[in-house]
Amino acid sequence: MGYGGCVAKSEPFSLRLSPEVEALVADEARRTRRSKGAVVEALAEEALKTRLFPGIAFRGIDWERRPWVIGTALDVWEIVAAYQDFDSVETMAEKTDLTERQIRLALAYHERFPAEVNDAIARNRRSLEGLHADFPVFDIASVVVR
Repeated sequence: MGYGGCVAKSEPFSLRLSPEVEALVADEARRTRRSKGAVVEALAEEALKTRLFPGIAFRGIDWERRPWVIGTALDVWEIVAAYQDFDSVETMAEKTDLTERQIRLALAYHERFPAEVNDAIARNRRSLEGLHADFPVFDIASVVVR
């Protein structure tokens, strides 16, 4: 995943865009305060992933785009994390509003891009102390259910 992470760059290559596409890329680069090359790389990464996995789209803020399963309200990491609590795809499909196809799609994406999905799961599972360290200006309350 090339979004903001430290990823080794490949050899440079030349790319010619139509004037219309170049204008769109330039506008996006200005809007997001990134280079045109960074914009094209991010767009290419998302486009290629959506072609590899039809039914996956991306959403979120520019520096933290995340894959989600179309037809659900869930990010891929949310489906994968929930799957870990079930015996099988079939059981999960029976007990949730997800179809087997949606679950298998999220699992296949996770298999191909495990670091990306596992990182999102780990960020969600931070302890209260970890959340407070990341967001020291917020008061974090815990609720005890008896």
